[in-house]
Amino acid sequence: MGAIDRPEAAVRPLAEQRRRNLPASAAFDWLKAGWRDLLHQPGPSLAYGLAVFLVSLVIVWGLFVLGLDYILFPALSGFMVVGPLLAIGLYQKSLDIEAGNPVSLSRMIFVKAESGAQVWFTGAILCLLIMVWMRAAVIIYALFFGLRAFPGLDHIVSMLFTTPIGWGMLLVGTVVGGLFAAFSFAISTFAVPMLLNEKTDAFTAMGTSISLVWNNLPVMIAWGVIVLALFVASVLTGLLGLVVVFPLLGHATWHSYRAIR
Repeated sequence: MGAIDRPEAAVRPLAEQRRRNLPASAAFDWLKAGWRDLLHQPGPSLAYGLAVFLVSLVIVWGLFVLGLDYILFPALSGFMVVGPLLAIGLYQKSLDIEAGNPVSLSRMIFVKAESGAQVWFTGAILCLLIMVWMRAAVIIYALFFGLRAFPGLDHIVSMLFTTPIGWGMLLVGTVVGGLFAAFSFAISTFAVPMLLNEKTDAFTAMGTSISLVWNNLPVMIAWGVIVLALFVASVLTGLLGLVVVFPLLGHATWHSYRAIR
């Protein structure tokens, strides 16, 4: 019995090691797989993306109405923090395609995660992280510009790019924002798909996600660059690109989880 078990125990680490040496180009394979899932009965995925687009517009409109336009850029960055949670319905569709189950918008909206409420607890942690980032952004602005009122979006660009103080704030804000983005990406990119598919708790899922990202840095850096580039492209289209980009990235993220986990 022990002699039979030993070869299996030796093979398992080798398989895990191969998974942890994925080339950076594997990120494009995930994107292709996500595109296939998007085209498989595309209606529900596009409707999902449309809903995300409309909700995003309402949030941006609300920031301007409430005079909170000074946190617009941190809020847009925060969108990427909660993105993995918002995409849980897209993971469900990809899972249904794998299992040969019928695909429907109702199943994507009313998701039943294997981990139950743990997935929503993870969502609460991600929202808390966004709030901390927004507060940090306000503090950074105050450190460089004091109590000067926010000049509005039409003047902030020239203020940032034509003054030494503006460049300093951009540098510090980029570094701090990058740290927030890297941490949130590491704890969430695999945690939410894992909580959907496996019975585990939020902290175990987030810790496992960090470990998987750390042990697959080349491909995960490539994947992060792809996600960022597509999100920036969506912002440049007035967020309209989210109708297609969000479901594409959601389905692709599921395949990244399958490839590495």
